[in-house]
Amino acid sequence: MAAKIKKGDKVVVLSGRDKGRSGEVLQVLPKDERAIVRGINLVKRHQRQTQKQEAGIYTKEATIHLSNLAIADPKDGKQTRVGFKILEDGRKVRFAKHSGDVIDG
Repeated sequence: MAAKIKKGDKVVVLSGRDKGRSGEVLQVLPKDERAIVRGINLVKRHQRQTQKQEAGIYTKEATIHLSNLAIADPKDGKQTRVGFKILEDGRKVRFAKHSGDVIDG
């Protein structure tokens, strides 16, 4: 199956405490059907002191399920569904169903 959400995409959160916020996908975990999005689903983690790292409480992004994410339309930034089409030169690209704009370069 082709990936609808890829690393570097701009996405909108559909549900949860960050509903309505948007960010860039940093990493996609296809086996777990989850993704890490910059600035979304922040959690605090306690870190024990080691030789390399100081002790403290660190904030980092946790994974979010792909069903709670939607691609942001390149035209207006609102959420959209993703379709696939083949261009004249034979390339398969993703496009926003809302505006018809191509998402891939």
